[in-house]
Amino acid sequence: MAQAVVEDKAARGEQLKRDGIVIRTYDLWKTYVMGDQEIHAVSGVDIEIKRGEYVAIMGPSGSGKSTLMNLIGCLDTATAGMYYLNGKLVSDMDDDELARIRNKEIGFVFQTFNLLPRASSLHNVELPLIYAGLPAEERVEKARVALRAVDLEQRMYHKPNELSGGQRQRVAIARALVNNPSILLADEPTGALDTATGNEIMGLFERLYKQGNTIILVTHELDIAMHAHRVVHIRDGKVERDEKIK
Repeated sequence: MAQAVVEDKAARGEQLKRDGIVIRTYDLWKTYVMGDQEIHAVSGVDIEIKRGEYVAIMGPSGSGKSTLMNLIGCLDTATAGMYYLNGKLVSDMDDDELARIRNKEIGFVFQTFNLLPRASSLHNVELPLIYAGLPAEERVEKARVALRAVDLEQRMYHKPNELSGGQRQRVAIARALVNNPSILLADEPTGALDTATGNEIMGLFERLYKQGNTIILVTHELDIAMHAHRVVHIRDGKVERDEKIK
């Protein structure tokens, strides 16, 4: 019986992949126990995102959107339910397997850039490839290509303190792209930027989307969410509504 369940789960993953579905959750829950109280941060979420989509996950503070992002990004594990990423059932994986999936399948872009301050742009972009075990020559070439994709090849030897906020975020986006991940997961990517620079970064995401990247944007700001082509509204840990806007 157990073997049949495993085979059924694997077959479902293969079918999702054939259908071009890169993210699929089934009745996903994340529950925290605080003393004698249970907090349901994510409550039975069913969501499907196809390859090549540009989706914003939006909700106010405390809505559960950050917890959902952590589950989608394999930074946390669900209490119950199933989550498939690119045909793989990540909700059944251990910490080591999740770390490998994060490095291979997900490109992260954070509000605070998360760059190494003493490293050049090139070395910062190389980091995921170092973890993946690629040889130095191949790493450098891939990092150059990623920096070229965000119009920053001419700044490859500059350190973060020699770059503007927008340029730092471009380095972070290049780092997220360098492994050719299944999804680009951006958490409040314009939060530390002024309006003009934020718009410039959102223009870059649009360009990357048009080149075929799957982008998931997590934000509490409506004007940022409206750059996406579909908005999933989260409230009280549930999907309140899911609307296509472009």
